[in-house]
Amino acid sequence: MKRPAQKSALKLTLVGLTAAAALVLSGCGSAAPSGEIDPQGEIKPREISWLLSRPADGGVITAMEQIADEYAKDHPGFSLNLITTPDRPSYIQKYETLAAANKLPELFDTDATPFAQKLATKGQMVDVEKLLDDIGLSDEYREAALNYQRFDDGSLYMVPFEFQLEFFWYNKALLQKAGVAIPATLDDFPAMCKGLRAAGITPIALDGADQWPLERYMSYYPFRLAGPEYVQELKTGKASFADPAGRAAAEWLYDLGQAGCFAEGFSSTGYADAQALFTSGKAAVYNIGTWELGNLATDALDAGVRSDVDYFTLPTIDGAVTNDNEYVTPSGIGMAVNAKTYDPLVRDFLSFALKRYPEIYAATGALSPTTGVETTIPDNATPLYSRAIEQAGDVGPKIAMPWDTQLDPATNTRLQQELTLLVQGEITPDEFIDTMDKTLTENVGG
Repeated sequence: MKRPAQKSALKLTLVGLTAAAALVLSGCGSAAPSGEIDPQGEIKPREISWLLSRPADGGVITAMEQIADEYAKDHPGFSLNLITTPDRPSYIQKYETLAAANKLPELFDTDATPFAQKLATKGQMVDVEKLLDDIGLSDEYREAALNYQRFDDGSLYMVPFEFQLEFFWYNKALLQKAGVAIPATLDDFPAMCKGLRAAGITPIALDGADQWPLERYMSYYPFRLAGPEYVQELKTGKASFADPAGRAAAEWLYDLGQAGCFAEGFSSTGYADAQALFTSGKAAVYNIGTWELGNLATDALDAGVRSDVDYFTLPTIDGAVTNDNEYVTPSGIGMAVNAKTYDPLVRDFLSFALKRYPEIYAATGALSPTTGVETTIPDNATPLYSRAIEQAGDVGPKIAMPWDTQLDPATNTRLQQELTLLVQGEITPDEFIDTMDKTLTENVGG
């Protein structure tokens, strides 16, 4: 919905890397001493900035735009400057450049990466666990939403603004035509794919061009076999791809490729094309999150397939160490607070914004990272929409973390390249493991 034409308290700007390198922190002169969560002193309105990596027209920015305008009415002179770069690789380069120069703004987006943990260790980020406790919101957030933002040591330095569940959406009619059932375990995937192929049906739609969707598949078997600890140890060199969890994943991905699970040409298929394969009834399965509820669980979905679409959660394996209700439940990129510029104004605005945000965000039909609000179900929703929202109430604490947010950039890039070759049958599981373990040794000293 477009806002009235008026001077907004929030200025949305697109800033290139060159400009970002020259970004200067807003002068506050009264930043809190390091570690002080409730800084005392006068609240002096000024412009504060948020460096972020989110769609400019997405729900998070839209909600924060409204909140900033509301706050400015009672605090003349306040404004929130959004410096947005939706392209994640470009954003990371900008963010790390500013961090190295000690020129990050008051607020900035980051995943729980080793780089971010170094900033926190150096005292450059406000402890969000203490901040939420200080403003009385500690008990309002979903456990899984906060856990997704935590570093491996359990510390919390990022605030979540989303909560998503990742499902396997499927076409009941296509599975019935092929005479196959949804997989009860991960090991049932190859047989399902072979049955669908035999019936002339593309088994799984996959956005291979962006690479992270295939990397999701790599994370599934280790999560069920060894839990979230495996990737934590992998990225520090304490574990290897030759370990049972890594080998099982490599062999499973290879088997998926040999069974023809993914659409032909998947490596060059983009996000929209992969989704279209499923929504047009040409592919039987599609693995994606609840951020697509508007396309998959409303009357926006083609009427020809609408009544046949359903979903299942991540299947288990024999001997799994994680529960059935534990899978990929991301709360998106988090927002960190710069300790250097944290002062009474920043603290007061965050208190106002974080209390106001859930209601506004949930009204858009999205899942809030908090539990105290009810998501507004669109009038044109199918029954799946409500079911997916209700599913969020039955999510376990362990999360199958997306590996692209966990591994260092060099290892992650190589992994994505090798996964494509593995699924295409151009390399064997042993060759994949050897290459990836050498990459680990080169990048993390494993």
